[in-house]
Amino acid sequence: MTADMNIFNQVDDSQVSNLDQLSNFEVAAIFNKYAQHNLRGNEVVNGGRGNPNWIATTARLAYSRLLEFGVTEAERTYFDPRGMAGDVQKEGIYQRLMIALKSSRRDIFLRTVIDAAISQLAIKDKDAFVYELVDGALGDHYPYPPRCLTYTEKVLQRYLQKVCFKDVQMAQDVDIFPTEGGTAAMVYIFQELHYAHVLYPGDTVVVNSSIFTPYLQIPELSEYNLRIKTVTTKRENNWQMTDEQFEQLKDPRVKAFFAVNPTNPTARAFTPERLAKFKEVIKANPDLVIITDDVYGTFSPSYQSIFAVAPHNTILVYSFSKLYGATGQRLGVVCMHHQNVCDRIIQENLQNRRLKELDERRYSIVVPDPHKMKFIDRMVADSRAIGLYHTAGLSSPQQVMMDMFALSNLKDAGLSPYVQLSREVVAARYHEFWHGLGIQPDETPENTRYYTLVDIFDLMRQRHGKEFCQYFKDNYNYLDFTYRLATEFGAVVMDATAFGAEKGNVRVSLANLEKADYRKLARAILDLVDEYYQVFKKKNKK
Repeated sequence: MTADMNIFNQVDDSQVSNLDQLSNFEVAAIFNKYAQHNLRGNEVVNGGRGNPNWIATTARLAYSRLLEFGVTEAERTYFDPRGMAGDVQKEGIYQRLMIALKSSRRDIFLRTVIDAAISQLAIKDKDAFVYELVDGALGDHYPYPPRCLTYTEKVLQRYLQKVCFKDVQMAQDVDIFPTEGGTAAMVYIFQELHYAHVLYPGDTVVVNSSIFTPYLQIPELSEYNLRIKTVTTKRENNWQMTDEQFEQLKDPRVKAFFAVNPTNPTARAFTPERLAKFKEVIKANPDLVIITDDVYGTFSPSYQSIFAVAPHNTILVYSFSKLYGATGQRLGVVCMHHQNVCDRIIQENLQNRRLKELDERRYSIVVPDPHKMKFIDRMVADSRAIGLYHTAGLSSPQQVMMDMFALSNLKDAGLSPYVQLSREVVAARYHEFWHGLGIQPDETPENTRYYTLVDIFDLMRQRHGKEFCQYFKDNYNYLDFTYRLATEFGAVVMDATAFGAEKGNVRVSLANLEKADYRKLARAILDLVDEYYQVFKKKNKK
């Protein structure tokens, strides 16, 4: 028996079965702790986290310049050397900022993006725009309006037009609700679908699986109690939904459809041909509510959102976290068309006298005519339990940070060099990993390469045959592979079963390690497969 096999037999299998009921994120966190003390003493390689290991720099520097300028402006009004200043004055602030900006990188960038915004958004009151940026960065007033700052909404409308809508021009036709990341956006949407009686307990919803796990877990909570059906995409179809799966959405008993596009964990965007199918679906099932989470859209060339082809039925979630390395900033948005199915369903529900009375009692303290309140504004109010509606809205510094990220993209007429760089970074890591496994990478244009899904069973079949693969399935818990990978090799990947993927699939993030680490991760995976094979051969000799 080799030294490696001695290590192999020291791993305690009893610990694996105790983890079955935990979230895959919790399991990965536990495995990461095990990896710190791995049996081989290897440096830990954690490919389980989706947090990028890069940040966008210039937009952050520009934000810091706004903050610095804002303090100087406040001191013009009132100054006390003990550390107090007054309010920022709006009149003439654009000109004062332009004079203050010099030739540093952040100053040039800030001047460029402000003038680009004024030009692209046809802003007539330059002082009002710059005042919102400066005062918002200082964070000395409650966000107003409470859903979204006036100019921030215009900036975000134009940003989503560029990165999500593609050639469908509708920037002026959407409402924006900035939220505490895509996480809060998801929570608020599910809450409001419930509060507004758009979805009822027992309603059938369809989930495009594999998918980010909360879209599977939240609908099952007792307060929602939705009936979940999944349409599972397959590798052989390039992770695209089939015609038969689209047919399921046409059933009027299906009330909602949830998708992450491009997908997490399979990292594929819908093709133009598949997107067109949503038009057929909405024609057959006009009351269908679609939620699309588009956080990875910028990593896919020629990306277009479901929102662009079915805007009246779709709620779009977007986050700045992955592209700009801003997961700790908590910067997300909800986007809805002015004419949307949720508002229509609310108005139809108000024909029910009981629902109308409930609606009036709930929102009458915040608006004079609750029945005219839009779904997205109800979401804002309910996000602060109604009574705190007057202090609702994402903090103004966070909204201004979104402005800086968005404007860094909008200043370039075509593809942003920063976006191109982000694609190149993950693509290089993706190729390093798959070449390390000895497998040809998938080069289809829908592949974002932010994540990749590895079928360990298929890898076992390719490397050592079907009989060995079947032996593994018959004799080991499906978590055993990821457990041993961490405890023996110090290599962490995320089991993809909780995403709705078939057992044997693991998710690798291409965002959070250096390029060379992915070759190490691939080597560890292959070595572990070979260790299992050695045990298989030994048992077959007996």
